[in-house]
Amino acid sequence: MKIKLLAFLLATAFGTVAQAVDLIDIYRDAQSNDPVFASARAAQQAGQEKLPQGRSLLLPSVNLSANSTINDLTTQYRGAFPLPGANGNHRYNSNGYGVTLVQPLFRAQNWVAYTEAELQVAQTEAQFKIAEQDLVLRAAQAYFDVLIAQDSVQLTTAQKTAISEQLAQAKRNFEVGSATITDTHEAQARHDLTRAQEIAAQNNLAIKLQALQQLTNAVPKDLKPLGSQFKLESPLPADMEVWVDQAQLNNPQLALAQAGSELAEKEVARNRSAHLPTVDLVANYSNTSANGSTFGVGSDTTSKSVGVQLNMPLYQGGAVNSRSREAQANSDRAKQELENARRNVSLQTRQAFLGVVSGIAQVQALQQALTSSLSVLEASRLGQEVGVRTNLDVLNAQQQLYATRRDLYQAQYNYLLSQLRLKAAVGGLNESELSKINQSLK
Repeated sequence: MKIKLLAFLLATAFGTVAQAVDLIDIYRDAQSNDPVFASARAAQQAGQEKLPQGRSLLLPSVNLSANSTINDLTTQYRGAFPLPGANGNHRYNSNGYGVTLVQPLFRAQNWVAYTEAELQVAQTEAQFKIAEQDLVLRAAQAYFDVLIAQDSVQLTTAQKTAISEQLAQAKRNFEVGSATITDTHEAQARHDLTRAQEIAAQNNLAIKLQALQQLTNAVPKDLKPLGSQFKLESPLPADMEVWVDQAQLNNPQLALAQAGSELAEKEVARNRSAHLPTVDLVANYSNTSANGSTFGVGSDTTSKSVGVQLNMPLYQGGAVNSRSREAQANSDRAKQELENARRNVSLQTRQAFLGVVSGIAQVQALQQALTSSLSVLEASRLGQEVGVRTNLDVLNAQQQLYATRRDLYQAQYNYLLSQLRLKAAVGGLNESELSKINQSLK
């Protein structure tokens, strides 16, 4: 029995999987097929267009206009000496076109809007960086969720097999009179409970596989489990405050909030500049031809003009002052959101750092607990053979062993995820960091 148990544990921990995919494969599939990330990529491309739109406010605008008109005029002049041929009905066509060029010389609002466009692009880049890191975390979470679900199915199946053997032994002992019916009932109850747990584990595995399929838009293949390359590594540097300082400098969520705060300040300046005059260079060229007129003769007219145009806003019903006050209130709100983002980033970084540190301690403790649980099971089986332990003691020892094994798996996956979250907190989570985690798989 001891040999069978050790063989199971080795097969569970180090079993090989043919044609299995790893974490990098899943991540790259998600890059190509995840609709959330595709939406973020499209949003980034759209946001980059804010800069040329802002620059266009400083560049000249040229408009072309053209017309063709049928004119039907009836004129009757009053007076003693009307012009010859002026009275009567006149029908004629007139055609023309014109080109107008406007070059802003001084528009304070446009200059501020251009600097706002730069901040809007910075926001877009920060949002895409957040989406990239979020994809890494979601891919890793979905991957490890499937692994722990598979582990749970394997463990409950193995536990059911072990209990079945214990149940068969209890029945044999009862038949020969060396045990009571209570031993059989205890083993049967534990067997039924394990069967229910196995069904729940199988259902959970199906759900986790569907979640992974939603991310990659493909039926999940066999996944590589943790292998002998799995190692526990403490964060470097080991000072939590150093990580917090790095997060304050590089966290994309904080960069997004910072750009939002600066953008709100620019919006205050833009609305206040609505009180200022605007100066434009205006040039016009037009050409008009008509084959008739009121006086019955046609004409061709060409017009050219170049000048400087000044517009001075005097009063707009209080709208400018109202928009300025609104922008100032929004700026105050953005500053508070920035401060809240700083605090959240600091908290998330500390949580991720402690998650790695405590994860190491938890994995080490569970590894020791697994060794102890195996010893307890061996001792309980031996004690049952010599009559100092009961069938219930063996069943409890089996349950403790499998529960410890399941907790150890979960702790290992949580430790790896905490490492990724810590890198995300300082803005350094990318495929390269995921590759390091991928090396833990076989």
